[in-house]
This record gives sequence, structure tokens and C-alpha cells, in this order.
Amino acid sequence: MKYKAVLFDLDGTLLDTLEDLGDTVNQILSSKGFPTHPIDAYRYFVGNGAGVLMKRALPDHQWDEQKIDQYVELFNLYYDQNWKKKTKPYHGVEDMLEQLVARKIPITVLSNKPDEFTQRCVRELLSKWKFDVVFGHRKSFPHKPDPSGALEIAKILNLDPKEFIYLGDTATDMKTAKAAKMFAVGVQWGFRPIEELQANGADAIIKKPQELLRFWD
Repeated sequence: MKYKAVLFDLDGTLLDTLEDLGDTVNQILSSKGFPTHPIDAYRYFVGNGAGVLMKRALPDHQWDEQKIDQYVELFNLYYDQNWKKKTKPYHGVEDMLEQLVARKIPITVLSNKPDEFTQRCVRELLSKWKFDVVFGHRKSFPHKPDPSGALEIAKILNLDPKEFIYLGDTATDMKTAKAAKMFAVGVQWGFRPIEELQANGADAIIKKPQELLRFWD
């Protein structure tokens, strides 16, 4: 089957957001007198939404479900100030997007990042390219790996999910792709190791963005 569209994860796939995310959460932790974490630790904290990110970063005895909403509000407040200080597209992403658009292949984004920030990231940091659909996490849809958001994107484009390549960098992405019946491609440049991607169903792994184009050669 010739694939007709691409669904991208955002953080760790199109954009290197790790430092801004880590700095944001460390500021919150410091403001509360809690220990902070090395930025590299956030590779394993991010990927499942702001609530899970805060749960993973906070000391075990310092959070409960009732407090998490308050911490998410703090995350949104601090991240609003930090989100594009260091964030940038990965090397090769811009060329990959340019070539996909030139081939008239629809490009879409589905992220567990709050929708407001997902929209801003794409609008301001990837503004050269027209994305057909961009969704962050919305309250009306569960977080990935639930496939609902991916399936909604396929429906909007009037395509069979099997006609999509799903590009992502975590187990969550691979699980989402498999649940949606999309072709799961893991990226080697993202937040998580190849072994995690392979263990969670990756159909292929690419080392650099331009390699995605081989699926249309």
C-alpha cells in the first residue's frame, strides 16, 4: 500500500522541547522547595501529558490526585513563559517537511502536550508548512496511547488509518499507532532508546528525518 498521509508526534519527534519542559518543571519544584532533576531525566518523565509529567517529577509523598490539577495549572503558567526559549526543530526536520509538502502528502500532528501549547509550537516554530490537522491534548479526548485522536485525524482527512505513517519517539507513540492500525515508525533522534520503540511494536526505525521519504520512493 502506498501511504497517503503522515501523523507526527511533536515533542521528541519534530521539536526538541526537552530543555524547556525540564526547566519549567524544575522551576515549579524549586518554588515548592522540592529537589529538581537533571534535564536528561525528563526524557522518561514526558510523553503522557502534563499531569503524568508532574506526578513523575514530584516526590512520591508530595502529591495526590486532588493536587495534580493545581500542579498542571502551575505547569501551564510557567511553560507559557518558557516554551520557546530553547525549543527548536530537530536537524533535518525542516527539509523532511519541505519534501513531504512538495509531494502533496498531508501532514498532521497529534501530541499529548496541552492543545494550546501544541498549536502555538506548530504555528510559531513550524510556520513554513501547512499542517492539515494539529491536535494537542483536549479534555474531550483521552491521552495517547488511546487511538481516538489518531482515528479522528484519519476521519477528518477521509483516509483509512492504514494509509497513515505514524512517526514518534516513545512507547506511547508506537502503542497509539498500533491501536489505530497505522504504520508505526520510530525515530532514533528522540527522547527514548530504539529498544523501547522495538519492544512496543515499531514497524520501522529511522535514523534521520530524511529517511521517512523512502516510503514514497
